[in-house]
Amino acid sequence: MEKQTEQMNQLEQLQKMISESDKIVFFGGAGVSTESGIPDFRSVDGLYNQTYDFPPETILSHSFYLSNTKEFYRFYHDKMLCLDAKPNEAHLKLAELERAGKLKAVITQNIDGLHQLAGSTEVLELHGSVHRNYCRKCGKKFDAQYMKDHTGIPLCDACGGDIKPDVVLYEEGLDTRTMQKSVQYISNADVLIIGGTSLAVYPAAGLIDYYRGRKLVLINKSQTPMDRRADLLIQGSIGEVFGQIQV
Repeated sequence: MEKQTEQMNQLEQLQKMISESDKIVFFGGAGVSTESGIPDFRSVDGLYNQTYDFPPETILSHSFYLSNTKEFYRFYHDKMLCLDAKPNEAHLKLAELERAGKLKAVITQNIDGLHQLAGSTEVLELHGSVHRNYCRKCGKKFDAQYMKDHTGIPLCDACGGDIKPDVVLYEEGLDTRTMQKSVQYISNADVLIIGGTSLAVYPAAGLIDYYRGRKLVLINKSQTPMDRRADLLIQGSIGEVFGQIQV
């Protein structure tokens, strides 16, 4: 009963912050998409705990992509192209908040495109997207379905070159322009909501250092290194939390 009362109080605080703000920024990670059935890397049921020929962090590296391209694509095809996934309550509510003029941007570490599918338009994808792919030889662009339909190494239908997904692999740097825009949004936010992320992946996790406000909300099922910095800490399902928010 006491825990239930605490959760109700937390939701009331979050609702008040959202109702009184029109400069909200959301920063999200894998936990936002796990509720849509997309596997996380670090959770108990995540990709790191599934048996494969190499650890996922090795397979999803730039050097592995270059040296063992076929194995890279075997993993990528089986584990990363979750094209049947649908937006959940968190994605849908964030899109609704944007339409209402309250949310200025979604900054995401995810590469699945579910925020856009839910209707969000200002989405900064720190780690790229499976929906953008390009030929390394001629530059022709391809969608995720083209990649899904091809086993082995996907080849360009125009020149025969290798196609590379526009996702940031280990050993690759984040896009400078995306990082700059993210810093700008976070710096200007009066409410920063962080959800579904362990805040363990840098440099992305370091973005919250640019927030100068006093309404830092952290929603996550497990503890993070930043919990004590939060003005409002909610441990639970981000979809369930956002599902109770009124716009």
